[in-house]
Order: sequence, then structure tokens, then C-alpha cells
Amino acid sequence: MSDGNRSDIAPYLREGDRVVLFDGVCRLCSFWARFLLRFDRDRNFKLATVQSEEGQAILSFFNMPLDEYETMLLVEGSRMYVKSDAILRVVAQLPFPWSAVTGFRLIPAPLRDWVYDRVARNRYRLFGKRSQCAMPDAADEARFLTKKKPE
Repeated sequence: MSDGNRSDIAPYLREGDRVVLFDGVCRLCSFWARFLLRFDRDRNFKLATVQSEEGQAILSFFNMPLDEYETMLLVEGSRMYVKSDAILRVVAQLPFPWSAVTGFRLIPAPLRDWVYDRVARNRYRLFGKRSQCAMPDAADEARFLTKKKPE
């Protein structure tokens, strides 16, 4: 289910790009990004922190808050997915056994999102917070959106 649908492509994305936006100071969110770097062997996804210039432009494009980050976002061109829908769309494209998590789609979205919201609202208290966004190592830098706009 998409919470945002536009006729044009979000800034910094090219046709066919799939971008996961995450809170770069949240330790849980950074773990999720590292998880994707490790298990997204086909390189289906690019990453961007919501605090980055690219992340802020994409949030603005979808009229999302620029200073409150209570959801991980998946952006596919002109479509945006949030909360449990975003996570399930991402894991569906990972290799087994991670793709098996999509079985959680059988749980009604309001219930999935209720659980998601509880974790999201308490993530700093439960998992901690960094003083600044973690920077990707050189080997992973190509997996992050760059400031270059598409040609």
C-alpha cells in the first residue's frame, strides 16, 4: 500500500531506483541499513539517511515531515511506502530466508503498523542514538544516493 503516489520521480532517483530512507542517528535504523548492505546481494536498493540533503529532498517531495522521523521509507520512483508495508516490500526482494518474512502480510496492516509505531517511538530509548549520522565505508559508498542529480 502506498502512502504517497506522484506522477514524476522523486529527486535524486533514476527510473527503476529503489531507495530506503532511514534515520542515520538511530542505532536500530543504522543496523537495518547495515543489514541491507549485507543481504541485498543483488543490490536492489540504494540507501539515504533522512538527515542528508538527498533524504530531505525526497521527504519534501512526498510532503513528509523534515524533522520527525518515525518511519522508514521505501521510495520506488514516484511511489512511497512506509512502516510495515515498506519493510515487507524490502524483505520480499531479499534472498531466502529473509524473504519468508513477507508472510507477515497476512497480519492486518493496522496491527502491523501499531507494533511498528511502538518500536519507532521508543527506538532511541531502546537501542540508543548516535551524536551524528554514521558514514558509509568506502566499499559501501556506491550503495548510497549521491548528490549528483540524474542526467
